[in-house]
Amino acid sequence: MTLTILAVLGFAVSLDLLIGEPPNTLHPVAWFGRVVGLVDREWTSDERRLRWIGVVVAVVLPLSAAVLVGAIVGGILDVQPMAGAVAAALVLFLTTSLRRLLDLTREVIDATDVGGVGENEIGAGVEMGVETETRTETETKGDLETARTLVRGLVGRDTEGLSAPQLRSAAVESAGENFSDGLIAPLLPFVVLAPVSLPLAAAAATWVKAVNTLDSMLGYRSKPIGTASARLDDAVMWVPARISAGLLALAALDPGSLARANEWARVPSSPNAGWPMATLACALSVRLEKRDAYVLNPDASLPTVDDGARAIRIVGLAAVLAFALSTVLTVYSPAVAIVEFGRGTELEELGADAVALGIGIGIGIESGIEPRIQNWILALEVVRP
Repeated sequence: MTLTILAVLGFAVSLDLLIGEPPNTLHPVAWFGRVVGLVDREWTSDERRLRWIGVVVAVVLPLSAAVLVGAIVGGILDVQPMAGAVAAALVLFLTTSLRRLLDLTREVIDATDVGGVGENEIGAGVEMGVETETRTETETKGDLETARTLVRGLVGRDTEGLSAPQLRSAAVESAGENFSDGLIAPLLPFVVLAPVSLPLAAAAATWVKAVNTLDSMLGYRSKPIGTASARLDDAVMWVPARISAGLLALAALDPGSLARANEWARVPSSPNAGWPMATLACALSVRLEKRDAYVLNPDASLPTVDDGARAIRIVGLAAVLAFALSTVLTVYSPAVAIVEFGRGTELEELGADAVALGIGIGIGIESGIEPRIQNWILALEVVRP
């Protein structure tokens, strides 16, 4: 059973590293978002009634999604245990996100790199009589427009007029917050419940993802229908946000950054998002700010390109620590010793294959697809009994 759960984790991680995220037309989370879009309207002019409608939405939509996914995984599991385990892995893959977060953050950071010359410093070397090779102002503005466009995939704020350091700040903030929302929040309940029931674990991860999606679409002060969704998300994210902050502090090799973050973690309006963001700000010794909203670690400077690159490395390492923690929770879960699940032989074969796939893709992640396949085959021969 332990091997089965580890196989599911390995397979889900492998899919994320290999694929990233499916296009929206094929992504169930995007389908759920379309359903949320249908209820996101003015049902009545009575604000109180809108809030009560919001309560129904916050209860019914995530629960319906969770029940549907749990029933599908359970049905497949009853017919074919190996296929059921694969279905559970697919659910975990679709409800978590790491590679896309890191890739998009890296793209934003790279687009703000103007060769070490700030927007207002372009051509300063020429004025001072120093011969320098700098990028033209047109090229720089083009890169910053690209960064402003890209960062909209990470944040919901107005990016118009943001400078390169402010764009990097937005990207770093989002990397910390989305590490919590997009990875730790669905992963944690899945790992805790998987030894008891894979369908229940899949349903729990789906429910958390649905709650996060509701909050991201409806949880604004201007939308009374989203008040209940926002409050529910605050409750759901309380533990994941603080675990995420701890993992980021460990990944930065600076446990003290978690204690220092306590001063700024409550500055943002969200009771949870401030924890991973403030921890990352303290670990990097940078200032993170959202215009007209909050400033974290205000005595420091806004992130440089190197700070942004380091933030990506810290979040990536924190994800490795998260999966290591998941492995520990799986191996030492009391439920593993008392719950028997599925057909052992078939699932052991699946486990070996999935773990091998994870090893192969992990080794070849920076290379082309052919080396990845070769690494997978080599690892498969070693791991399989």
